[in-house]
Parts: sequence; structure tokens; C-alpha cells
Amino acid sequence: MTDEELIKKYVSKEKQKVALEKLTSSYPVQYIIGNVEFYDSIIKVNEDVLIPRFETEYLVDKTIKYITKLNITNPNILEIGTGSGCIAIALKKHLNCNIEAIDISDKAIKIAKENATINNVNINFTIKDIHEFNTNKKYDVIISNPPYVPFNSKVDEKIKYEPNNAIYAKDNGLYFYDLILKKIKNSLNTNYLIAFEIGDKEGQDITNIVKKYLPNAYVLLEKDYNNYDRYIFISSKKI
Repeated sequence: MTDEELIKKYVSKEKQKVALEKLTSSYPVQYIIGNVEFYDSIIKVNEDVLIPRFETEYLVDKTIKYITKLNITNPNILEIGTGSGCIAIALKKHLNCNIEAIDISDKAIKIAKENATINNVNINFTIKDIHEFNTNKKYDVIISNPPYVPFNSKVDEKIKYEPNNAIYAKDNGLYFYDLILKKIKNSLNTNYLIAFEIGDKEGQDITNIVKKYLPNAYVLLEKDYNNYDRYIFISSKKI
């Protein structure tokens, strides 16, 4: 369905003219209609949260597959940088699990909680800065689609409307992978899975970061639908 068709379907006739004008300035249609379909869920979105994308659906799909393959039952899951809550909600709807999800943005957490209610799932959403993450809890699964675009990269014009702190990262896009792995390396159960979405040129650099903090871990780099490197799975056992 084209953007114009989506507006005609979801926007009232009185507001369609204004909505179509917004499209001409590359304003994202998802923000205009106020929601997006994501892994069998309807996710409310606005300019406070990143728009869920197809690539991230594939991250969820692969994560569910590898949780099963590793025989991790009733997992305790932590999502870092939850944004709209789409990943946590999709996992909760398709797994028997407990999920905590954190984000630095109070506005994002508000949207995530609304989305959990819309999709009738129970998730513990908390406002928390990963820089301050400290816990005695142990997790079976940690998942994140962190900011990974280098500041000097050319991006789609539509991205300018999305929250920059959910897109761009220092250290050539690698900053949050290093920070997350450093913070969570002692919070993993014996049998664990870490799932990351990554930039398509970051695979080797992130693999090197993994080996710095988890030298005995298995690392699997996988591609997205367009055959770009897009995911890294880190586990206690080979998958």
C-alpha cells in the first residue's frame, strides 16, 4: 500500500489534504497516521519514538528462533532502548517470558506503556539511562536495537523527523555496543543470548568488542532481507 493509500485509509477526509501536503516534505506517513504494523501488533508512534522497521521484525523473528534452539525456557529478557516498545511487545506476544524494557526517554516509555495496553501484554517498562545501569539480576536474553548510525553518514531525509538520540552514535556508530556489553557482561545467566541490530559495516568491529568483554562467547553475524549485514547474535553455546 502506498503512502497516499495509507492516508486515504486511516486519515479522515477533512484532514487528508494537510496530510498529503506533509508527505511532500518527506514527513513519515507512519507519524501522520499515528501507527505502524509490526510483527502482528499495532504500534502507536509519534515523533518521540523511532519508527519500527522491517529489519527489526527480522531481528525479533531470529531471536525467537535462537531462544528455542538454545533451549532457553521461560526466559528473563531485558530490552535496552525500547523506544515504542515494539520489540518487547512482539517477544511477549510470542514467548512465555518475563520482560523488562528500559529507555532514557520518559516520552518513549509513555508511548511504550500505551502500546503494551493496546496489545494487551504485561511488560515492565522503566525510564533508565544505560550509563547508570547496575543490577544484581541475571538475564537469559538481552536484546537491543541501539543507535548505530555514525554522525557523518548520509541518511534518508525522513529520518530528520525521528529522535536523533535513537539514531546516531559516537565512535563511528559503535559507542552503545561497547557500553551495553560492558554493562551487562556480569548480568548473564549461564545459558544466554544477546541479540543486536547493527549497521551494515559494523559487524567485524562489534565482533571485536564482544571478544573484549565476553571472550568465550559464540558470535553469529547475519544478514537482512536485502543481504546486508544487520544482526549479531552472541551466545553461550553455538547456534
